[in-house]
Amino acid sequence: MLVSRRVKRLLQLVPGKQRFGAYRFLPFFFLLGGAMEWFMINVRIGKETFYDVYRRKQSERQYEARMEKSE
Repeated sequence: MLVSRRVKRLLQLVPGKQRFGAYRFLPFFFLLGGAMEWFMINVRIGKETFYDVYRRKQSERQYEARMEKSE
């Protein structure tokens, strides 16, 4: 219950409640999305970034599709 009160109090501190309502939180989500995108592009875990893995998997799927067509 104590955590719930703290969260409610923290949410009440965000300005613009009367004018924007729930939409007042949108800038936070845009910043969070941008930070997540930057992290996926620039931060290497091991030797690869998220996009390196994505591109490799995509090219593997295309190769497998071409092999199935040629059979």
